[in-house]
Amino acid sequence: MKENKKSLMPSARRPVPDSVERTLITGGAGFLGSHLCDHFIAQGHDVICMDNLLTGDMDNIAHLFGSNRFSFIKHDVTNYIHVDGKLNNILHFASPASPIDYMRLPIQTLKVGSLGTHKALGLAREKGARFLLASTSECYGDPLVHPQSEDYWGNVNPVGPRGVYDEAKRFAEAMTMAYHRYHGLDTRIARIFNTYGTRMRLDDGRALPAFMRQALLGEDLTVFGDGLQTRSFCYVDDLVEGIRRLLYSDEVYPVNLGNPREMTILDLAERIADLCGGGRKIVFKDLPVDDPKVRQPDITKAGEILRWEPKVELEEGLKRVFEYFKGKTG
Repeated sequence: MKENKKSLMPSARRPVPDSVERTLITGGAGFLGSHLCDHFIAQGHDVICMDNLLTGDMDNIAHLFGSNRFSFIKHDVTNYIHVDGKLNNILHFASPASPIDYMRLPIQTLKVGSLGTHKALGLAREKGARFLLASTSECYGDPLVHPQSEDYWGNVNPVGPRGVYDEAKRFAEAMTMAYHRYHGLDTRIARIFNTYGTRMRLDDGRALPAFMRQALLGEDLTVFGDGLQTRSFCYVDDLVEGIRRLLYSDEVYPVNLGNPREMTILDLAERIADLCGGGRKIVFKDLPVDDPKVRQPDITKAGEILRWEPKVELEEGLKRVFEYFKGKTG
């Protein structure tokens, strides 16, 4: 797709009335970031999407280039960030987020969690903007507490292959809280559990899209370990609503956002095989190093503070994703 040069220049856009919120979303061309761009534009915001396209995809935001409420800046947030004009909100979602990406890009993952977060926080301080960090349930590592609540400090191997992502996000949380305490910055931290939906990459290495790709191509479904490790899957629309509510709350400490419905990876594989017509064989391979055995969010805090809980049942969400991926593989 040809880049619209005018849309790349926020300073060239129409004047923004004081009543219109202006929101920067780093990593805005990614899976979650692009859905947030859609959501906040629908809420009447002017949205600036910033992404270096390392793991993001212009196809995720192509439909927004006709909107005068949208602009795109190709930029690496580990470098100095400049945005003309006011900013009301900064949502920091820039980071590789799937194992296949952060294992392929370990240094970049650490840099965006540290330097990128520092630059984004500095911009928020300069603009007096509200700041929301996209953190992750991986902060809990391979947990010894189940389900995981926000007061659990985690069980993370800092020198293992997954440590580049886990520790990058833990550092980002610490940096965000330091800016809140030292500079009085208005900050939020979302600990995001497994989320799925349209615009996920079929090759991103996570279980759900991997099973979908294999099933749609008629291949065997690969399950790592015995498949009895658990995950909890939240549909992207539900997560985005939780992010919005958290942004406008007064809670500065981390909040879990995810679906507490826990299931085994083997059960997920069998459900996807059935959804795609059945007949697929499941094969087992060795479990990756430090792969969490359980993952289930305690969302009591989100329910009490945000009045939020997921609405989309897994069966309905899988059907939506199946139709999307079928169009990608057909």
